[in-house]
Amino acid sequence: MNKITLICFLCFGTISFSQVTQVSKDSTLKISKKWYEKMAIRGYTQIRYNGLLQTNEDLSCEQCDKSWGGDGGFFIRRMRIIFFGQIHPRVYFYIQPDFASAPSSSSLHFTQLRDAYFDVGIDEKNEFRFRIGQSKVPFGFENMQSSQNRLPLDRADALNSAVSNERDLGVFFYWAPEKTRKLFSSLVNDGLKGSGDYGVFAFGAYNGQTANRPEVNKNRHIVSRISYPFQVKNQIIETGVQAYKGKYTVLSTSSGVKYAADKLYDDERVAGTFVLYPKPFGILAEYNIGKGPEFDKFADSISTQRLSGGFITACYKINFGDQTLIPFVRYQQYKGGKKHELDARSYRVEELEIGTEWQMGKNFELVLMYTMSSRRFEDFVNKDNYQRGNLLRIQAQMNF
Repeated sequence: MNKITLICFLCFGTISFSQVTQVSKDSTLKISKKWYEKMAIRGYTQIRYNGLLQTNEDLSCEQCDKSWGGDGGFFIRRMRIIFFGQIHPRVYFYIQPDFASAPSSSSLHFTQLRDAYFDVGIDEKNEFRFRIGQSKVPFGFENMQSSQNRLPLDRADALNSAVSNERDLGVFFYWAPEKTRKLFSSLVNDGLKGSGDYGVFAFGAYNGQTANRPEVNKNRHIVSRISYPFQVKNQIIETGVQAYKGKYTVLSTSSGVKYAADKLYDDERVAGTFVLYPKPFGILAEYNIGKGPEFDKFADSISTQRLSGGFITACYKINFGDQTLIPFVRYQQYKGGKKHELDARSYRVEELEIGTEWQMGKNFELVLMYTMSSRRFEDFVNKDNYQRGNLLRIQAQMNF
């Protein structure tokens, strides 16, 4: 082989190899990922102790933390693993079981489904989408805010009494511009205690008997919400209004209590929300009014009655190195029934909580909170049950 032939061979071979490599790269780029390769997993665990400085063992909150009162002890409040992913440009799924659900104060650590839904986008940017399945009902900022991000250890009675466990089975329509959706996401990812992306506008229909319970009447609840975040200089403010309407069937009743023949009661509320995100000072305030089933001890009956109540939480975010300290205070009051509890138990609540959250990076948080509570909660069995007391509450949280 002479020099000219060798040079021609090397040049031709180099060109051919380059072309093959390019074709190989192009072919690889065209191979799409399988759906399970687009799935992600995250979760968190919360361990609590409520027994320090407790002044009244009879003070409790059934819808809150079931380790309140009594002998107390260490308590796993939540142990959740979340499976999620954008498995198609217009299809997103989210499944969240809780491995530490407590159906009662004597039955702990049961596995229960919290969320199981998928979002279907209508447009290419998914600004318009339908959420189908069991998910949070878009009523109340604090209700939709993940307990992983919330400062106080439990949600306030006033709005949380609307939807036990904050969830139900239904179909919800959400709309928000792409820019606003990114802002909703950053308010959570940047540690500003956001509620997540529940749209600027929401409208939906759901069963109304709350999560993991079958519908027992032919009526569906209707809910709608409008909430918009905007920036004023360095601060971000969000205001919103929401409302729902439906019929609720009271399922848990005492022997001897009087109630409607079909146990069906009007269930409707309207609420307002104001959020000043902590940069560094923050405020979250919500108030709702409405009507629903409530026990009347003077008539020994369950009847539709007016309800009202709200809360305000103030906090201050302090960053030092990769750690964060957020002292906070919350005042709440509520007057009304809790439809999910025995005899639609009647409540009169006034409570002040002072605490602080310490974040040791993103994987560990510690909350200390001192609660001063005044609660009257009465049903047919307990017609005169007024409890007042204080307690120091501690929660350690691991995020992964």
